[in-house]
Amino acid sequence: MRCPSCSYAETEVLDTRKLNDGEMTRRRRKCRACGRRFTTYERVETVSLTIVKKDGKREPYDREKMMRGIRTACYRRAIAVTRMEQLVNDVENAIMAIDDQEISSTAIGDEVMRRLRELDDVAYIRFASVYRSFADIGKLREAVDELLENS
Repeated sequence: MRCPSCSYAETEVLDTRKLNDGEMTRRRRKCRACGRRFTTYERVETVSLTIVKKDGKREPYDREKMMRGIRTACYRRAIAVTRMEQLVNDVENAIMAIDDQEISSTAIGDEVMRRLRELDDVAYIRFASVYRSFADIGKLREAVDELLENS
């Protein structure tokens, strides 16, 4: 592992911990040249997944893009970052279980919305308002009414 500070190629591992039920490994490292300590996270790289957008364009799956959307929806809500990470992990596991190299952005958005609905009503409405592109306040009201009926 190359040191992010001095780019020296040799580091020593000080501590290793499994995270998310063994899905990820966290390692504390120390550079042998400059002595700087840093943390790395390792996860198994899955088969490359292509997202088919609503307009038909294709792009590679980006975990961080989904996380940004969820963070935005959960902004100023009492939701721990670890819970948001777990939500992303759960959505990833669900879409990887489909075992296809392409998946529609609609399927991913629906899965995120379903899980956000269980997590926090306000985050769900925020995400839905962007994802469903509510054209007017009436559509937003319908979504809120539906949420209230099912609660």
